Amino acid sequence: MPHLANAAASGDCEVFYWRERNREVDFVARAGRTVTAIDVKSGRRREAFAGMDAFAASFKGARRLLVGGDGIALEQFLAKPVEHWVTGG
Repeated sequence: MPHLANAAASGDCEVFYWRERNREVDFVARAGRTVTAIDVKSGRRREAFAGMDAFAASFKGARRLLVGGDGIALEQFLAKPVEHWVTGG
């Protein structure tokens, strides 16, 4: 997602990909000590969130953010700087 890549390139955050066995999270953004898992979904299937649940179990205290599906609308996510979403601003 270019929005996250641009934030990482400007030094606002670091962006990673996370996978453990067959569970994955689309993006992990770190700003300072704050870690946020970001999953982008187009549907609403509950089993599609297994990666987010596994990430939360592995990284206690990490923030979770769902973009699309039943989460934040993509347009709303793109309208605000990444820092807003990563740090909870």
